[in-house]
Amino acid sequence: MAAPGSALVVERNARVYRRTWRGSVISTFLNPILYLLAMGLGLGSLVDDGGGSVQLEFEYLNFLAPGLLAAATMMTATGESLYPVMSGMKWNKSYHDALATPITTRDLVLGHFGWVTLRILFTSVVFTGVMVAFGTIEIGIALLVIPPSVLGGLAFAGPVTAYGAQLENETGLSAVFRFVITPLFLFSGTFFPIEQLPDWMEPVAYVTPLWHSVETTRAVALGIDTTWAPAFHYAVMVAFLVAGAVLADRFFHRRLVV
Repeated sequence: MAAPGSALVVERNARVYRRTWRGSVISTFLNPILYLLAMGLGLGSLVDDGGGSVQLEFEYLNFLAPGLLAAATMMTATGESLYPVMSGMKWNKSYHDALATPITTRDLVLGHFGWVTLRILFTSVVFTGVMVAFGTIEIGIALLVIPPSVLGGLAFAGPVTAYGAQLENETGLSAVFRFVITPLFLFSGTFFPIEQLPDWMEPVAYVTPLWHSVETTRAVALGIDTTWAPAFHYAVMVAFLVAGAVLADRFFHRRLVV
């Protein structure tokens, strides 16, 4: 029985990654260690000594680590959903080659999200392993923080894939990281509670998928309550994923077939 077209797309991406994985070693393995050393232990020692740790309950390292995990899956999802998509559309035209076979545009979209899920999962597993090594979380809890962090990454994969599928030039690629990803990384609760933001910025943070990912991941890691009902946080992330996937499917078909 022949494999589904989407599975073949995942296999193709895995074969490519087998030859290019060395380029992601720093972002996947070293970044978690460096971030936790510099921000968690370095800056964290100043935070803890300067008047109590964040939320007065946890050491800053323990507070920071789940937020960095959520941010790491965001970064991975964005990287995998932006440059490769535009490359397949415009530069190496691998999507055009695939459509010369029985594979359809929907297969391309589903296969893309399947591969991104695997990449996010790998990133999450590695990061939680580093968290365990740093003593911020126990192994049993580490397994529980993986699902919300992966869902948070997919919440970005949907809209970013749709955005990348309709780009005509590469200037829009750097703009995503400069004007969207970096501000979200800094101001969506990764490093400090958003209650410390100016009043006008708090509502902005509430509608970002990263904040919902940070909230749910941190709640599981620390055993605390989320700001709103957990189901609502998960529903927001699923909504971002579904809306982005629907748009991506439409843009893929429009650009590659119509």
